Amino acid sequence: MNLTLKVWRQKNRNAEGQIVEYQVKDISPEMSFLEMLDVLNEDLLHKGEEPVAFDHDCREGICGSCNLFINGRAHGPEKGTTTCQLHMRKFSDGDTITIEPWRANAFPVNRDLSVDRSAFDRIIQAGGYVSVNTGGAPDGNEIPIPKPVADRAFEAATCIACGACVAACKNASAMLFVSAKISQLALLPQGQVERKTRVENMIAQMDKEGFGACTNIGQCAAECPVGISLENIALMNREFISAKATSNNLA
Repeated sequence: MNLTLKVWRQKNRNAEGQIVEYQVKDISPEMSFLEMLDVLNEDLLHKGEEPVAFDHDCREGICGSCNLFINGRAHGPEKGTTTCQLHMRKFSDGDTITIEPWRANAFPVNRDLSVDRSAFDRIIQAGGYVSVNTGGAPDGNEIPIPKPVADRAFEAATCIACGACVAACKNASAMLFVSAKISQLALLPQGQVERKTRVENMIAQMDKEGFGACTNIGQCAAECPVGISLENIALMNREFISAKATSNNLA
């Protein structure tokens, strides 16, 4: 396939960015989207031009690093798929593809298509952990957990922190990500020690980072590559109301 790419180029977070048009030729439909970008960068290097910076790591749909906005959709046109698992057969010969970074104040652009998602790390540091005794690893079946509870906790734990929920939300809200991390631990017996302080601290940090409020449109869940449910936001809201009514952790 021969394609026209309109790619966001920006030297750093303080520089002005712009869309730059490139042509790529002889792209195999079996290539992944990131492999197609690799071909573009090889062409640019051969021409003595700066390659396009973009985030990637595992390229297996696990790490959540491949955060690209493709033709106006987070991770591209295929539902339930990360950018690295999106294949070029989803496009047609002669297509024009617009590629942009995540757009959110809390995710400043590092360079080109690479953004700084360390705000998510700071939210996790604020409360996304459990208290455990040091020593050897405990047996996995030491604490009996009902299968339905374990399944719900696992579904929340599948969040890969890619930030697609933030990019898809008109308010740049991080509620789906934060609620998944809170729900995962609130449902399990290991997470009960910090249950109240966790939800208060993580939501406070989320607000501090500058993420927007949730208005229940549901675009976050629609674009989530691993299918995190909006039910987690409802659970987080209940956790927060309960914590604020019974805890003096935060004003």
